[in-house]
Amino acid sequence: MTRCLVVTATSDPAVNHQVFVDADAAGVWVNSADDPANCTFTLPARVRRGSILVTVATGGHSPALATWLRRRFEAEFGPEYDDLLELLSSERESIKAQGRSTEGLAWQEALDRGLLDLLRADRHQEAVELLRTCLSSSSG
Repeated sequence: MTRCLVVTATSDPAVNHQVFVDADAAGVWVNSADDPANCTFTLPARVRRGSILVTVATGGHSPALATWLRRRFEAEFGPEYDDLLELLSSERESIKAQGRSTEGLAWQEALDRGLLDLLRADRHQEAVELLRTCLSSSSG
């Protein structure tokens, strides 16, 4: 199966539109830079930190806003987010290995109670204890 994708970015709106019309008729996805009306898809701005991927999209209406938001998220997502992901993943796998469900546990409560702040302060053991306390209080 052949997969096709077209990106058009000429300075001539008529050409970009014709590329869109022809590609769309052929079932080919089209991205027309700075012209969301002539797109079948848009490209989000993205921030990747290890296994964490955050995307920002404006439906093609303001690439500048998407880029600005991406920069703000990049500044926010430091290495402690990798630590947070590892802690949550490890605890989840441990619970599953015990044959217990991870659904319905107080993951959000633990996050809201400052796990990230503890990791930023290099207080990893306290973060582990907080997570386990929250999860055990909701499992009962």
